[in-house]
Amino acid sequence: MSKFKKKKSGQPAISTASLPDIVFMLLFFFMVTTVMRETDLAIESPKLPSATEVKKLEKKSLVTTIYVGKAKDAKYGKKFNSIQLNDKIATPEDIPAFIINSRLDVSEEHHPRMTTSIKADKQMNVGTLTDIRIKLRDVNALKLSLSTHKGSSIDK
Repeated sequence: MSKFKKKKSGQPAISTASLPDIVFMLLFFFMVTTVMRETDLAIESPKLPSATEVKKLEKKSLVTTIYVGKAKDAKYGKKFNSIQLNDKIATPEDIPAFIINSRLDVSEEHHPRMTTSIKADKQMNVGTLTDIRIKLRDVNALKLSLSTHKGSSIDK
């Protein structure tokens, strides 16, 4: 037996030295570009009414959203006046506590500029919207925005 082995002819092995760099670059890219959903909708995605005069909200961090529409879960009923605050179905009586809790996340100087956005289905009961507005008035949340999509005046 010899101590020396014959040289193998062929291509050298692929270098994997740059593989961790590529993996971390991809990881960083996906971390930067991914948007996390803040709220899981417990109501069916609302079909927003259309409007001719639409204005975008400036500071999204000062916006509190209330969803109104048909509940997905049958235990809440299939009516169009289900209110969702954060991730749960609520009643109009829960709205003041929801607004007060959202104010705790913002400094006191920004409280007057906070906006409450209502994303309501166009089939919604108007009485529900009135109940929400009354409860918002009780906690002095007077800046209100109704979410719509841009459309012509002929849209139904």
